Amino acid sequence: MVENQVVLAEDKKYYPTAEEVYGEDVETLVMDEDELPLEQPIIKPVKALKFELGVKDSSTYVSTQFLLGLMSNPNLVRNVALVGNLHHGKTLFMDMLVEQTHHISTFDPKNEKHMRYTDTRIDEQERRISIKAVPMSLVLEDSNSKSYLINIMDTPGHVNFSDEMSAALRLADGAVLVVDAAEGVMVNTERAIRHAIQECLPIVVVINKVDRLITELKLPPKDAYHKLRHTIEVINNHIAAASSTAGNVQVIDPAAGNVCFASATAGWSFTLQSFAKLYVKLHGVAFDATKFASRLWGDIYYHPDTRTFKKKPPASGGERSFVQFILEPLYKIYSQVIGEHRKSVEATLAELGVTLPNSAYRLNVRPLLRLACSSVFGTATGFTDMLVQHIPCGKEAASRKVDHIYTGPKDTVLYKSMENCDASGPLMVNITKLYPKSDCSVFDAFGRVYSGVIQTGQTVRVLGEGYSPEDEEDMTVKEVTKLWVYQARYRIPISKAPPGSWVLIEGVDASIMKTATLCNVDYDEDVYIFRPLQFNTLSVVKTATEPLNPSELPKMVEGLRKISKSYPLAITKVEESGEHTILGTGELYLDSIMKDLRELYSEVEVKVADPVVSFCETVVESSSMKCFAETPNKKNKITMIAEPLERGLAEDIENGVVSIDWPRKKLGDFFQTKYDWDLLAARSIWAFGPDKQGPNILLDDTLPSEVDKNLLNAVKDSIFKIVDARIAPEPLHRGTGQIIPTARRVAYSAFLMATPRLMEPVYYVEIQTPIDCVSAIYTVLSRRRGHVTADVPQPGTPAYIVKAFLPVIESFGFETDLRYHTQGQAFCQSVFDHWAIVPGDPLDKSILLRPLEPAPIQHLAREFMVKTRRRKGMSEDVSINKFFDEAMVVELAQQAADLHQQMI
Repeated sequence: MVENQVVLAEDKKYYPTAEEVYGEDVETLVMDEDELPLEQPIIKPVKALKFELGVKDSSTYVSTQFLLGLMSNPNLVRNVALVGNLHHGKTLFMDMLVEQTHHISTFDPKNEKHMRYTDTRIDEQERRISIKAVPMSLVLEDSNSKSYLINIMDTPGHVNFSDEMSAALRLADGAVLVVDAAEGVMVNTERAIRHAIQECLPIVVVINKVDRLITELKLPPKDAYHKLRHTIEVINNHIAAASSTAGNVQVIDPAAGNVCFASATAGWSFTLQSFAKLYVKLHGVAFDATKFASRLWGDIYYHPDTRTFKKKPPASGGERSFVQFILEPLYKIYSQVIGEHRKSVEATLAELGVTLPNSAYRLNVRPLLRLACSSVFGTATGFTDMLVQHIPCGKEAASRKVDHIYTGPKDTVLYKSMENCDASGPLMVNITKLYPKSDCSVFDAFGRVYSGVIQTGQTVRVLGEGYSPEDEEDMTVKEVTKLWVYQARYRIPISKAPPGSWVLIEGVDASIMKTATLCNVDYDEDVYIFRPLQFNTLSVVKTATEPLNPSELPKMVEGLRKISKSYPLAITKVEESGEHTILGTGELYLDSIMKDLRELYSEVEVKVADPVVSFCETVVESSSMKCFAETPNKKNKITMIAEPLERGLAEDIENGVVSIDWPRKKLGDFFQTKYDWDLLAARSIWAFGPDKQGPNILLDDTLPSEVDKNLLNAVKDSIFKIVDARIAPEPLHRGTGQIIPTARRVAYSAFLMATPRLMEPVYYVEIQTPIDCVSAIYTVLSRRRGHVTADVPQPGTPAYIVKAFLPVIESFGFETDLRYHTQGQAFCQSVFDHWAIVPGDPLDKSILLRPLEPAPIQHLAREFMVKTRRRKGMSEDVSINKFFDEAMVVELAQQAADLHQQMI
């Protein structure tokens, strides 16, 4: 009956309602028009930017469970950083280790190209240099077939990216220094040595590309030995120079087992000890391989008639044992394979117990050489032996490591837990690197566990670089959502990470800008942070950016924030004029930053200003008069003078040679003995500025008979050299609001009265070139206010090394200019070295700056100051009324009048 009833057309129901379809617990909306624009999808797809390379097949020769088992035993773990100069073969050495531990080949025999496994970014592959430090955890066997977990961080060799090396060395217990056998010690090799010693790390050496001595330089075996020996001596000289205590200088010596010889392109490596064991295996004679290895280096000769080793050569003549037993067999393999004498190659390899299939002899020379050498020398057991013997495990290194990087007291339970790598202790993790996700919206944090166990789902406190128990503002609470073992091109998910291990953490990056400390959220005792990274260079090159479309400014600002997270030495800030500036170490560094900003982190088109540099200010004389200022309430008066520091003192403060945290007596003794300060001045140091390692010193030069020291100390935290002070006795009248502006004003006025000068950053430039291009290099440098400090031949090669200083502001386009004038034969690397005073007086108003004309040398300081102030939207000259009290201005006028009267 109901089905046949008459229903009006507008009341007819053809379809079930949304509530009937989806249920009453689902909210449904009926929209008359599109709420979103047509080009914007309702459900956004998962965005994955193609900037990294991954691998589908990541299978290894050992199981993941075995790797995780080794992680839980700190005695079987070694944490090292692979450091060295550009193009010395660090990444290809990693390729060799990856090939020996994974079911993949990192070398393509058809086009003879290497995979460069740890160069995970596409731009790294295109540029053929490493830009980011990338870790891998590899299970390697030693010569006794015992497995160890080797955590290795491959670092960039370009000096512009030395901040990545600093982050890697912070996590490591030792440094593996990779040196090109032909080029020897270069600029970044020396800096890596210095930085490793600064971080209190032992050093082992891999002399890579040994085959360059054979195939490129064509040195006879005897000369090759001298070349290798010279390289090791230079390394030892740099280690000795960088070590602060003469009694604790590490010595690099192949006989001691801390030198590995290798050719990553040919896939082989050995130490003297592993080569000696190869002889034992081949000859089947039971002799002590260790004693044999100790006789394979130095001026030691083998006497076949008595079968003994002596320091004198045999009467019939002979070569040193290293040449006879190691280099000559190596030369023989290379010469026969390159000479394509199949029968002689087969015979030589047969003597070494190696037989290659017939198909191998149809390969080109390089693949055949790689196959033959890797078959003879086997896997990198010698390298593993070297690490196990000379790099301490995480547990052994913890005491020295924690003492160096932890800022808290040593008599706490937390400190003892970190010293002992205690898994049951409170959690402490040091984060030094941030790696972007595939969509570049957030980062994963990479760090090292020092005590406790970090687990997925755990809530932790994230302590930033500004955190202290007294000021907890830089602290957030986050949940660890995922953990991985980071393997360059793939990740192994894990549920927990024990002490001594490296781990990649998801979910904690939001408040981290550079480095951070993770700890338990429920730990009640005071927790101090791990010391922020110390770098061996400064960011002195600056550029300004703005979006092409002004409405996209928020996107660019967010991108700049991510840049600061991704690059340890990148500094991003907003100037008073409103422009957004980026500071970096050099042109390549900024180029990489701008590429990431455009393509990954902001995805907007940006305009970039011409690069400029950071300037500093200094004084060259003492203040011409005592400068004073009164507080606004007229109850306090501070008098100061400014004077230049002794040469070398600022560098000592910046390099940590002297610390303001030292006891007052120790600090005073340092200044008395090294810089010949008097006792009163040495004991009256208040602070270094602007921070603990800033190159300025604040002295309290007042006398107790004239100034109440107790009242002065009460305002110490609020405020050059204080020579007089009148402080109000009532605390209400000497508050920070009164003291701080006054102290700032009198410091500025003292500075302006001490003949101020402008300082510019200067690069140290190392140029590798043929001898016929040296004169062209002198010409190019002289045009840019540069000067050569040395040009010396590179030992054992036809190349010359030219060392020079070049003002950073003159360095833009220098490399292109250099290549042009030398027909592409010169190769240079530039790194910040020191600050130098710019010629001229920046406050000389008589200097006229003519547009579109180069300024004379003596006008440069004025030109730099005026143009910098214009760029920042400031007036061209300094207004003295801003920094001088009226009484000071009157006194200055009186002095000027007296001086004028005397001249008349």
